[in-house]
Parts: sequence; structure tokens; C-alpha cells
Amino acid sequence: MSPSREFAVASVLGDIVDRAKKNPGHLAAKDLDRELTYGELIDEVVRIGEGLRKRGVREGDRIAILIPNSVDFVTTSLACLWVGAVFVPLSVTDPPSRLETVLSDCEPLMVIVSARDRAVVALLDGYSLVPVDQLRQESRASTRVADNPTRVAYMIYTSGTTGKPKGVQIGSAAFATAVTSTAQALGLSAATRTLCVSPFHFDGSYANLFPTLISGGMVIMRPRDSLLFPRVFFNTVAQEGVTYSGFTPSYLRLLLASRQMSDLNGSTLQTLAFGGEPLPVADLRSLWSLVPSMRVFNRYGPTEATIAVTNVELTPEMVAGGTVTIGRPHPGVSFVLVDDVGGAVEEPDRVGELYIGGAQLMAGYWADPVLTSGVMRDDVVPGETLYKTGDLVYRDQSDNYVYVGRADRVIKRSGVRISLLELSEAMGKLDAVTSSACLVFDREGELGIVAFVTTNAEISEAELRHAARKLIPDNMVPDRIERVSAMPLNSSNQLDEKKLLSITGLRPLR
Repeated sequence: MSPSREFAVASVLGDIVDRAKKNPGHLAAKDLDRELTYGELIDEVVRIGEGLRKRGVREGDRIAILIPNSVDFVTTSLACLWVGAVFVPLSVTDPPSRLETVLSDCEPLMVIVSARDRAVVALLDGYSLVPVDQLRQESRASTRVADNPTRVAYMIYTSGTTGKPKGVQIGSAAFATAVTSTAQALGLSAATRTLCVSPFHFDGSYANLFPTLISGGMVIMRPRDSLLFPRVFFNTVAQEGVTYSGFTPSYLRLLLASRQMSDLNGSTLQTLAFGGEPLPVADLRSLWSLVPSMRVFNRYGPTEATIAVTNVELTPEMVAGGTVTIGRPHPGVSFVLVDDVGGAVEEPDRVGELYIGGAQLMAGYWADPVLTSGVMRDDVVPGETLYKTGDLVYRDQSDNYVYVGRADRVIKRSGVRISLLELSEAMGKLDAVTSSACLVFDREGELGIVAFVTTNAEISEAELRHAARKLIPDNMVPDRIERVSAMPLNSSNQLDEKKLLSITGLRPLR
């Protein structure tokens, strides 16, 4: 077990309020429509908070926010914290059926929308829809509820790829611990200008938004659809003097494919952080070959352990051996590795399933104590509750942890264990292959492996298969190799595995 250290934290909102008191004129948030200083930000938060109170919102009530990345989202989420409500961020790009599923589960007191996005919720009946512009017209009279570390701050719904979406409740103390640790690890300050790329319904985005605000920096937002055009990313960096951004490795591949990455040489952008997915060595090396001076951080953490539980600054020397570490746990967080028979894994370089303990654990799944008890375990280490991640990792000789893959993504063929993550890395090393992703599919009732690849030259499946056999054992060679023009992204800027399978007519393995 990694040692868990005492870690004193304030509240996220309290830290932002303190920043506003110290430097009210400093710019805090900006989108295409408007910008707010810290003083203006808190003034609007208080007015929205008053609007919420006048509409009957009380401490502990759930408030759904159906607003894209914008100043409106920032002020609305903070206003919920101001009155002690639980904010539930939703995706404006989700189909009505998904929104209905989430809303019927969490039963929010109201759904806050922006004026321009009212059409998004036109098909939703039976919910109180409140435009945020109405809330912020209230007079500044609201008072902030007292900080309570046990109170739930927000609730994030999982993707639901393995079943019904689950509402993950994150407490105020866990939220503050994650945000403070991230800000400190990345060295954020009042001079930081952060471009928020990932959508705010994806909790990985909170490693950019809230750490920047508690540090007194400025967050810059652009519509997600426009950021899918790499030129918008690079133009925004240049125009806004962006110094830091963080996003998924899938979005990095989008930027690398644009052939504009070298434009960052000599720019203000100094630091990139990655999370939400494993960071491939090949993509990292491509980044450094084009922008050698870029500082790169890697993060790891399931939603149930609040945003991220590790942050590590990577160097070319650290990945020379072909692996990318996820680093060490945050202060106040502990790791326990467990083997196949439930025993503790103490020695380095031995793989085990990761259990997480300490200050960043969720408060449980919403309205599902049975599901919560299945993953929040108190039978592994006496006297400690641990979250069972389902992720396989090992601790290397430098006491850094290395992610191997999901336990359900490590398969056996011919008695040999195969990591789909490692197989994807291997396929990505083939000549002409620019990116790859390996998945399992239903092969007439049996387990099949398919490799999806993008290439920079015409090459047949037979040629790719021949090249793969020179690099990997025969039993690891995918049953099918499919060339695609690009790796599709879902609404969280992660690889859209469902779409990859569907465009080739393959069925998921049940």
C-alpha cells in the first residue's frame, strides 16, 4: 500500500472566493460571448444563487445543468455550490432518450439551460426548465452556506457503456482534495491561461477548470464542435495567450493528424496534461518530436475517485523503455494491489488489480446502495474502505505505477494473457500506421480481436497482417484489421468504440 498522508484542504468555492477578494479585477473566465473578472464572477454567482433560493432550492437539492462549456456553466455550477445544491452536469449533445434516463434517475428540482440551447430540451416534458439569464437578473442578496466537507458537491453520470448510467456522487472534501492536488502538481498560478477542451459533463475537464480558478488563473472556453477543427485550437492558443491545456489522448491524435502541432514551438503554450484514456508512447514521442520543449503531465483516475488520483510530469527518459507511467497517488490517497486470489501484491513489477483508498473516494452511487457496496470494499484492508477499480496496474522500480489495462480488457487466447492496450501499442508501431485501437467483437459466438488503424499510405489488410507477424506472436495477431479514415470521438472526446464497431458491422462481445 502506498502511504496515505494527512492533507488539509479548504473548499473549492471558498478558494475561488478568496481569489476574488485578493484580486477582483483579474480576468477569471472568457468565452466567445463575454468575459468576467473574479469580482464579476462572484457577483454573478451570488445573483444566480439568489435566483435559485427564490425558486425553492435548498441545501442538498439536485440541480441539472444542461449548458455547454461557457461562462454560464462556470457561474451556474459555482452558484449551486454557493447554496449547497448538488450540480448534475449534462451533455447538450446527448439524445433525448439519454437525457430522459438521467433526469428520471436523479429527479432534479430544475434543469438550468442557456438561452441559445433551449431547443436542446424541447423534447423533455415534465421538468422545470430555467434559463440561466433569468437567474442572474436577481439582486445580490444571497449568502453562502457554511462549508461542509461531507456534503455532496456534484454528481457525474457514467457513460453507461456497460449498462445503465450510474450517478457518481462526489463530496466537497474529495472535490477539494483532487482540485488542490492537481493545481499544485501542475504548478498553476494567477498567470495561468487555460484552454478548456473537454466538455464539462465529463469530469476529466474539471482538472482544467477548477484548478485554474482556485489558482487565480483564467479559463478560456470555445464550443466543443468548433474545437473538433484543430485550427480553432491553434488559433485560440495564439490569440488568447494560452499557457496550459489538458485533454484526452484521442484529442491529441486529432491535433497530431492536422500537421499543425509544430506551430506550438515558440508559442505561449507550455504545458499539456492528458487523462481519461491511456497515453500511447508513440503519440507522446510524436508530440515531443514536433514540440521538444513541451511539458507533459499524465493523469489517471476513475470518476468514482474524483477526477484524477495521480499526476506525473513525464520526460523522454521516463518513456525510453516503451511504457508511460501514471505516477504516484495524490497526497491523502492510497493504492492497494490485489492478485487473482485476493492476496496483496507488494513486490514491484507484478501486476494486480488496483484498489483506491483515502480522501478522494466518492460518496456512493446515487440511490443504489447495492451497487455501491459491490465496489466500495471494506474486506481488503481492515478498517479501510477501498474502491475496486477493475484496472490492472503494477508498481515499477521507481515506485511509479504503470497502467496495464482494464481487467475485462485482458483476455486469454491459447492460454496466453493478452492486453488489448499493449496490442494497440504494438499495432501502432507498424510502418504506415498512424494510430490504432484494438477491441473485442463477437466472432460467431467466440471472442474475436479487431484492430482499427489509420494509415498515412495505401496498404492492404494482408500487408498489415504480414507486418504484424514480424512484430508480435501469431496468437496475438488480430482476427480482423480494419482501416478507418479517422478515430471517431464520443461526446467526452474519448475514443468512440461503439461507433468503430458499428461502421464495420461488427457486434460487441456479450
